[in-house]
Amino acid sequence: MNMIYATYNIHHNSIDVYTHAGYFLQIDCNKAKEGLKTTPCSECALNALAIDKPLEYARLYLEGIMQMWVDAKDSLALW
Repeated sequence: MNMIYATYNIHHNSIDVYTHAGYFLQIDCNKAKEGLKTTPCSECALNALAIDKPLEYARLYLEGIMQMWVDAKDSLALW
C-alpha cells in the first residue's frame, strides 16, 4: 500500500509531501501561485486550501489544474 502524507510548512510557505517509500517533495506555494489569475476571494481560498488540505493543493498543482480550481472559486463568489 502506498501511503502519502502532506503538510503545510509555515516556515517555508510550502507543501511538504512524504511517501511511505521515503520520498519527499516540497512544493513552493509562491512559485505554485505564479502566473495564476486570482481575486482576493480566490487568493484567500487558495491559502486556506494549502493550510487545511495540503494534499489536495499538491494534487491540483501537480495535475496542472490549479487555475481551473481558482476560476471555479471565483465564479462561485459571484453568486
